[in-house]
Amino acid sequence: MKDFLGSIGNRIFFLLLAGIVVAVMATTWLSGNERRSTLRELRFQHLADRVEQIVQAVDDIPPPQRPIVLQAATNFGFEARMVDDMNDAIGPNASTSPIIEMLQSRLGEDRKIAVQRESECPPLRADDAHAPRRDTCRVIYVSLHDQALMRLRLHQPGEPPALRGRGGPGGPFGLQYILLFLALIAMLAWLVARMATRPIRQLAQAASRLGSDIDHAPLAETGPTEIRQAAHAFNAMQGRIRRQIQHRTHMLAAITHDLQTPLTRMRLRLEKVSDAELQQKLIDDLGVMHGMVREGLDLARSMDSSEKVQALDIDSLLDSVCADAADAGQDVSLQGSTRAFVMAQPGALRRCLTNLIDNACKYGRQARVSIALEQQRIAIRIRDQGPGIPDAELEAVFEPFYRLEASRSRDTGGTGLGLTIALNIAENHHGQLRLRNLPEGGLEVLLELPQMTPSKAR
Repeated sequence: MKDFLGSIGNRIFFLLLAGIVVAVMATTWLSGNERRSTLRELRFQHLADRVEQIVQAVDDIPPPQRPIVLQAATNFGFEARMVDDMNDAIGPNASTSPIIEMLQSRLGEDRKIAVQRESECPPLRADDAHAPRRDTCRVIYVSLHDQALMRLRLHQPGEPPALRGRGGPGGPFGLQYILLFLALIAMLAWLVARMATRPIRQLAQAASRLGSDIDHAPLAETGPTEIRQAAHAFNAMQGRIRRQIQHRTHMLAAITHDLQTPLTRMRLRLEKVSDAELQQKLIDDLGVMHGMVREGLDLARSMDSSEKVQALDIDSLLDSVCADAADAGQDVSLQGSTRAFVMAQPGALRRCLTNLIDNACKYGRQARVSIALEQQRIAIRIRDQGPGIPDAELEAVFEPFYRLEASRSRDTGGTGLGLTIALNIAENHHGQLRLRNLPEGGLEVLLELPQMTPSKAR
């Protein structure tokens, strides 16, 4: 769950969903309370209207005729009779309902009014004895204009069960409505989260592509203001990095290229040196300088190669490189095959493999090369029988001009650029290059390259 919430899109989704659900629940609760208050007020007004009508009708009737008129009130849904006092209205069931204020304002402040609530009401007529009892009823005492007291029992049926069911989760369709509502809200929150995180994903993908292809097309500067500003800043950064790499590469290529002419002249002039021992030392130093210049050019090409990318049979390429090394007298063997293709620059990838095999033969006396498919990636392993590299320096040897003085000094012809060039070429091909010391001795170089998908192969 922690990993799932680690995504900003999932966080936005849950925050939106929770916020909307809480807001709807609060709104539903408030609207429900408001609805109940409105219904209660309407029922009180309706009750006050009925009482007002009865009181006004009975007020105009002579006292002897009032019991006869009130006896017919049962046909209209209430019970009415004349009483001597209202003492029984003062007790634990006495009500201070707002209905008293309504009746007092309608009938006059000089009227005596008392209200009593009963939890269950007896039937109005004898033939209603088996009928279901009403939920509640109110007993209202009202004084007439001649100070006579009239007692009214008004039956108030409760809210119908069907109406109660529609308004709450316990109704017959409540659960389905809640589930549908949550599903719609979840879809909305998911769409909003996707829209909010899409520019971030695009920016992350562009940053990932920038590491392997500095010349990749810039981001489209579209969308909201903040996204346009971020895309513009990213494109400007990519342009500055591209220019810096180009300037550095061109400068390195120009220096190493221009050095070849004076070095050639110096070699020709060394032929005139009469001291044979001095002449040989100068020629050796000149050879070292030639090697550095040549590898400097290779380093420049590895950082900024304009060679065309094409589909390559990796088995054939590796077999050709190993065969060339064997023809040159190196102890090289090859095992395995993949029948896989890679999208690569042929010259650059050949240079990478040649550097790795040359290093193994130069410092480890032999190169045992193997190739296999591992988790949809091409794994090329090159093992030697040399002294290996201290674990603390396995990453440092990829730095330009870095040499291990104990085994890879100038005397052995190393310039410290071979692994740097190989690493640049591997990264340009979306691959990885790693070193490790073998338990039985020697060094293993692992070059991993992405396999070309079948659709691109066709």
